[in-house]
Amino acid sequence: MVRYKQITEVMKIMRNIDQVRNIGITAHVDHGKTTLSDSLLSAAGLLSEKLAGQALALDYLDVEQRRQMTVKAANVSLYHEYKGKPFVINLIDTPGHVDFQSRTLRALRAIDGAIVVVDAVEGVMTQTEMYLRVALEERVRPVLFINKIDRLIKELKLSPQEIQRRLVQIVRDINTLISNYADKEFQKAWLLDPAKGQVAFGSARDRWGLTIPLAQEKGIKISDIIDIYNRGKDALVELQKAAPLHESVLDMVVKFIPNPLEAQKYRVPKIWHGDVNSEVAKYMVECDPNGPLVMMVTDVKVDPHAGLVATGRVFSGTVKPGEEVWLINARTAQRILQVGLYMGPYRELVSEVLAGNIAAIFGPDKVRSGETIVSPQLKDQMVPFEKFRMITESVVTVAVEPKNPQQLTKLIDALYKLHLEDPSLIVKINEETGEYLVHGVGTLHIEIALTLLREFYGIDVVTSPPLIVYRETIRSPSQVFEGKSPNKHNKFYISVEPLDETTIKLVQEGIVTEDMDSRERAKILREHAGWDTDEARRIAAIDENINILVDRTVGVQYLREVRDTLIQGFRLAMREGPLAHEPVRGLKVILHDAVIHEDPAHRGPAQIYPAVRNAIFAGILTSNPTLLEPILKLDIRTPVEYIGNITVIITKKRGKLLNVEQSENLARITAEIPVAESLDIADALRNATVGKAIWGQEFSRWAPVPDSMLMDLIAKIRTGKGLKPEPPKLEDFIKP
Repeated sequence: MVRYKQITEVMKIMRNIDQVRNIGITAHVDHGKTTLSDSLLSAAGLLSEKLAGQALALDYLDVEQRRQMTVKAANVSLYHEYKGKPFVINLIDTPGHVDFQSRTLRALRAIDGAIVVVDAVEGVMTQTEMYLRVALEERVRPVLFINKIDRLIKELKLSPQEIQRRLVQIVRDINTLISNYADKEFQKAWLLDPAKGQVAFGSARDRWGLTIPLAQEKGIKISDIIDIYNRGKDALVELQKAAPLHESVLDMVVKFIPNPLEAQKYRVPKIWHGDVNSEVAKYMVECDPNGPLVMMVTDVKVDPHAGLVATGRVFSGTVKPGEEVWLINARTAQRILQVGLYMGPYRELVSEVLAGNIAAIFGPDKVRSGETIVSPQLKDQMVPFEKFRMITESVVTVAVEPKNPQQLTKLIDALYKLHLEDPSLIVKINEETGEYLVHGVGTLHIEIALTLLREFYGIDVVTSPPLIVYRETIRSPSQVFEGKSPNKHNKFYISVEPLDETTIKLVQEGIVTEDMDSRERAKILREHAGWDTDEARRIAAIDENINILVDRTVGVQYLREVRDTLIQGFRLAMREGPLAHEPVRGLKVILHDAVIHEDPAHRGPAQIYPAVRNAIFAGILTSNPTLLEPILKLDIRTPVEYIGNITVIITKKRGKLLNVEQSENLARITAEIPVAESLDIADALRNATVGKAIWGQEFSRWAPVPDSMLMDLIAKIRTGKGLKPEPPKLEDFIKP
């Protein structure tokens, strides 16, 4: 019954935008996000107090409960009173593990504030830094909860002064990140001041928490907390009653996280690249519930009964059942059948959700994560929201097939649904072998997907060992090659050259995109990457793997008619390069001239694609080609005596040390190793440090494979794909 009473209260309050907060909980893996969520759910009447801290209620998948790890984002709307005034707090609990970062990054688009959770013992770790950095880029305001104070008392047995120093250091580390990564206008305003109550500390498992103002008001000192832990469980109950965790954390949220109206004023211009002076922008900036609908989809789930359920932030208007809407990216009209609020694993149907809130909608079957949903009258004037930018790429692959061949159709359907829910899980078909290839961020990402296939979809699968995805690139410019169509009636004169790192970075960060105004794009490339203005304006296409097609031709007859086919031929060539059929990265492809047949029957895709591909591949093979391998950045905390052991492991794995810092008896090691060498890194580090090291990892960059390994690696990849071990020669693409 509590749940339904909860929804009734929530719906009333949602109408007052100043009483709404949209927040997420983000942190490094295992720092206690979901345990904190339990306490907040318990306080809102959604979970028994006895179970709080142990139920992990927002980890509602079986695989999450077993592994004690969040693998998807979970939404819940909480009721909270602050100084006698009711508030609705729309909360998203997000994964901490880097393999599931796509879900965390999408959740950040829907929220205005983030509770950054930091383990008091481990401190600010890799994923803490990564997610805080992205949150600040999205103009999401952070507050801090320092968790697991009990570990400082029971495990490390620190004195009150030492605990205080530890807390100050963590706050200082977080403030350094805010200073480095927040936009200039927020760098000082968003710095965390513990004296104002912008930092809470406590234990999510033991369900107590305090801010400095609350501690002063209640007369609780660190020495008192140490004494309570020394006295045992009965005394701990007193602390839970005197300093309930939800009070300090949710009061901090209400006080310091902006309401949607305040937040959308400065967030919309950052995450939406349309005209800020337009009518649409005005409705969004004012968070107008009476304006036309604008909704940004951040998550899509496949419900076996309801079909696709899309969850997202309503920036303008009101979402209602029965209304027709327009999907900007899919370019189609759809009808909303039902509207709901997510309450963890449950969905509660409601009559409407107003601007500034997070809604779940049922009905549209073409919706995808990142979609912009609008009222039909906006379909020709609405610019879609900026695309989500993934920090880590999908670089680990396994081939899957069902044990029972009769389940093949079921497997294809299940893989499609998994990709819908998690776009960073990419599914492809190897046309040479007929295998279904699943690309994931890491081995754990793949492992969880396979577990869901078996347990949720009931499909037993056979898999290959994990393979690493590489990229093909070049190191020098090529001459101009003539690519002829099979009928010899069409000719393309093409050269290739490597893109500079600045251009690659501009594309990677979404500063330069294919669909932006050509003059604006040319200005950015000229000022930041030294491009010639005329050439920059002639960009015809930008491929998803960061390759650029430039059209330098002048007055070529019929070229406009085959332009789309030409671009598609370029994209196909970039999808599988000549060396090892791996994606191509960092290439500038230049079209110098062309001869196009006047008869459309002689210039179709079957003629244009091979001509374009052959010229590009000839250019690649003659431009000092190589493979790029993905590199991981490791952040390792270890007792000083194990530095030597860790150094040996990193060196053996073709890695290099970037930095080693020591403080007292602990060391922090920053290093890089190739992903190909990292598959057993967890076991290696545990064995080398007797389980005393803690570490995090994130994708760092692409780096050329050492020349000494290159030909053997190419042969190995090609053999695995059912190809000849030797890469093709120039004559295979350009006939004399």
